Amino acid sequence: MQLATEFDLSDYLIAPDPGAMRLTRAVEGVDQNGEISQISVVEERPLTIFLNSQEIVTAMTIGDYPEYLALGFLRNQGMLLSDDEITRVEYDDDLETVIVRTARETSFEDKLKKKTRTSGCAVGTVFGDMMEGLEDVQLPQVQVRTSWLYDLASKINRTPSLYLEAGAIHGTVLCRENRPLVYMEDVGRHNAVDKIAGWMLSENEAAEDKILYTTGRLTSEMVIKTAMMGIPVLASRSGFTAWGVEIAREVGLTLIGRMRGQRFVCLSGDDRLLRDVDPSTVAVEDRKHRRKSAG
Repeated sequence: MQLATEFDLSDYLIAPDPGAMRLTRAVEGVDQNGEISQISVVEERPLTIFLNSQEIVTAMTIGDYPEYLALGFLRNQGMLLSDDEITRVEYDDDLETVIVRTARETSFEDKLKKKTRTSGCAVGTVFGDMMEGLEDVQLPQVQVRTSWLYDLASKINRTPSLYLEAGAIHGTVLCRENRPLVYMEDVGRHNAVDKIAGWMLSENEAAEDKILYTTGRLTSEMVIKTAMMGIPVLASRSGFTAWGVEIAREVGLTLIGRMRGQRFVCLSGDDRLLRDVDPSTVAVEDRKHRRKSAG
């Protein structure tokens, strides 16, 4: 875990570490003028996740926080239950595997037969019925100040990140009020949010007072994961899909997109918003810190 000590990182419990070894590789190429150019590119490696003795999935990931990724993936797939006793999490770097062991015996042969490839980059995978368990979701009716949203967008966009170092990556940030707490990145936004879920499970962190910020599209997969985690608010500087909006309205999730500078659009759960600041008084996004909307 990297403790944030740099400027603009003091709020974080876990912050991005753009200089971490193994996350990027220097690659030499030729630019538009025919000149030799060296750039950093994001590494991508397989991670095979086991639940007890059963192999569940192999995910392509940048390789950081493998234990959190495994725990979050299994929790968001409904394979780890809220009352499960996790006896051990074993990561083998050489074999690129994580084994999550529980006191309860598990078997998901039938569920693994039904697989959905999602719209996430790096190809996300959902096993079983994507909507399974959503009918029992009850999200808390907390109040969200728009001043928090503006603060969060400003802080997150100015945070040193792997995206700013090498691009080709998504970020997801767990926040409380106007404080970003845990910032995870990966080649797929589904991986990034699963790492958040794994951290919350490991730390027994409450969800009802949290906001989840993502750099990617607000798709059905992102909405479902957020709702299943019990987080009532999902925000992004990117746009929406129609099914994502529909599901958010069904489960009562506050869904906020196109957050750039003074602007945002809320397509679900507007009743949670307390507009406590005049948007015209919010600072315009500095061009040098501007991050394009990730697809």
